[in-house]
Amino acid sequence: MVFNVVNAKAALAGLSMGLLMTIVLTFLCGITSLTAGIFVALAKMSKIRILRFAVTCYVTIIRSTPLLVQLIFIYFALPFVGIRFGPFMAAYIGLSLNVTAYLSEVYRGGIEAVPKGQHDAAAAIGMTKSTAMARVIFPQAFRTLIPSLGNYVVSLFKDTSLASTVTIQELMFKGQIAAGATYDYMTIYIMVFVMYFMVGFPAIQLVTYLEKRMKNGYARKKMTPENGEVSA
Repeated sequence: MVFNVVNAKAALAGLSMGLLMTIVLTFLCGITSLTAGIFVALAKMSKIRILRFAVTCYVTIIRSTPLLVQLIFIYFALPFVGIRFGPFMAAYIGLSLNVTAYLSEVYRGGIEAVPKGQHDAAAAIGMTKSTAMARVIFPQAFRTLIPSLGNYVVSLFKDTSLASTVTIQELMFKGQIAAGATYDYMTIYIMVFVMYFMVGFPAIQLVTYLEKRMKNGYARKKMTPENGEVSA
């Protein structure tokens, strides 16, 4: 029998707890990365050379090495120099650092893609650079970035499976435990596969929905711009 219902019922509680841990880890790392990515992007565009150099080094190192290696280094290697993190904190730091580096490049690309005329128009009506960035430049950039940002968050959800290497008992780790206990790898990993899909597929549909809403809302706003705002 390909799918054993008895083994599936026995493993369901453990896998559900693992899925909950996966969702919590995704949420915390996602919020951190989506926020920190903006500041990293702005720092990389800064006129302060030292700051720009430091951020560039960070982004380059993260993007040039595998996430798995980064997680293992944080959890297993850093203790040799006196820096110790628990499993959850190590996974949180590793995943957040990784995704933040990639999202910063997404943000930077979106900001730089906004026509220079928008900067000039904002300055012409007396906006400071920070006000122009908050009210004119970033809203236009963010509208085009929703698909990329959403896809990175969905990828983060899937990448949390690597946290099992630092003993986080997320969905994949719980699946390995259940499969090792029952030797019914087919049943257990079908359940793991389905659980990932049950969260990942709706998340993708939500990203698509938000993208359409943002486009439609921006189109209406462009037709009837508010006073004092710069229209794209």
